[in-house]
Amino acid sequence: MKNPDPNTHPVQAPIDGVLDLHTFRPQEVPDLIREYLHACRIRHITKIRIIHGKGKGVLRETVHAILRREPVVRGFHLANDRSSWGATLVDIYPPNVSLPPRRPPEAKAHRPGRVPGWYRLLHRIFVRHRGGI
Repeated sequence: MKNPDPNTHPVQAPIDGVLDLHTFRPQEVPDLIREYLHACRIRHITKIRIIHGKGKGVLRETVHAILRREPVVRGFHLANDRSSWGATLVDIYPPNVSLPPRRPPEAKAHRPGRVPGWYRLLHRIFVRHRGGI
């Protein structure tokens, strides 16, 4: 695939444990985070700071969703310093520790006899309209 603009070059992010997402496009973020986590793990960097900014929280939620699914992530939380919710601190497993087995995503348990709230609402709307005619 050809680069549409020959004057642009790929952005190089230093592997130092701090990843600032401000210079990347949103569609680049998922692959970037995964690759960065693995590159840090190889270099024995287990404490990572991902700067996503405050804003409306869309990028923060995207980052957290990626971190929840990534097996190298031991845990993460919002920064407790001056950046507060503008950065997430990530703890990953060191390379000499085997990763925990991956669990399949849990399916929502079906409760027999229990109807979802949206279905009850729609049923009430349509039964009232039909019954009132």
